[in-house]
Amino acid sequence: MIVGVGIDVVDLARFEQTLARHPRLRERLFTPAERDLPPASLAARFAAKEAIAKALGSPGGLAWTDAEVRRGSGGRPVVEVSGTVAAAARDAGVRTWHVSLTHDGGVASAVVVAEG
Repeated sequence: MIVGVGIDVVDLARFEQTLARHPRLRERLFTPAERDLPPASLAARFAAKEAIAKALGSPGGLAWTDAEVRRGSGGRPVVEVSGTVAAAARDAGVRTWHVSLTHDGGVASAVVVAEG
């Protein structure tokens, strides 16, 4: 059963400029495993985190670093949640996450499906 679907799009140039102006933003938005990725990959992961929140119904109080997008087997992206995001997912009945990322043509985007 589908619990929720989220989608988000990020302008790559604007995202890179924001990271350059606010260097500590990487620490606030990304886990240690994510922080050293190239800007386009970070933008796609930021879009995924936004999409995760939307799939959960945008509850308040979610910590950005409580959702991590990793490369799974075969290069497929995988969502791992902890803390505030895991609690919201549990409350919503989410058991499985599906995520698709892309970055091309000056944008990064992500689609997330939360399955119960």
